[in-house]
Amino acid sequence: MRLKFLISKYLFIILFSSNNIVANENEDIKTDILFLKIQELESEIADLRNRIESQNFLIEKLIQESFDNQVDNKEDEIEELTLNSDIRFEGIDDPRSKEQIYDAAIQALESQNFERAFNLYKYFVDSFNDKEKRPLSLFWLGEISMINNDLENAEVFFMELISKYPSHYRIPLSHKKIGDIYLKSNQTENAREKYKFVIREYPNNTASSLALQLLKNME
Repeated sequence: MRLKFLISKYLFIILFSSNNIVANENEDIKTDILFLKIQELESEIADLRNRIESQNFLIEKLIQESFDNQVDNKEDEIEELTLNSDIRFEGIDDPRSKEQIYDAAIQALESQNFERAFNLYKYFVDSFNDKEKRPLSLFWLGEISMINNDLENAEVFFMELISKYPSHYRIPLSHKKIGDIYLKSNQTENAREKYKFVIREYPNNTASSLALQLLKNME
């Protein structure tokens, strides 16, 4: 009886242990499956991240290429300018284009390519709003027009500079230039009055000395 009891107890222990082993094995299996799923998710996330990074790279590259093309196109426009009043970067006061055009105008002026300089300065005036360079561009448009003996347009440019930028440092000389235009146009009295105006209003400016010398020459 005692033996049967011990055998029964032993079998129960084995069965319980077996069940525990099976339960533990099931838990291990579940843990392994969960771990594998986590690994799969991590792999999918990594793959998605790579795809997103690749797409972002492609997008940035396309944006950069688009920007480069726009810059190249603008540079081509500047280089090939026929530059009339109908050609401009409408609504875009682009600093890079502004500097390129103005620098090109200065270079053309220095090399005495007056036609190109005139076109570039005119393009600048029509296309950009710059408180320093725009009045200077108007001044040089007037000066080039005088060189070309286009006195009517020269006066228009100098008068626009005077009326729109009355405090600019080129104003005294612009007034003196208008006196020169009168003198060239045989409007001697108007020229004399303009030179007197310059001497009176801007006594410490170089333009005043030039106007005074011209007045003496007219006597």
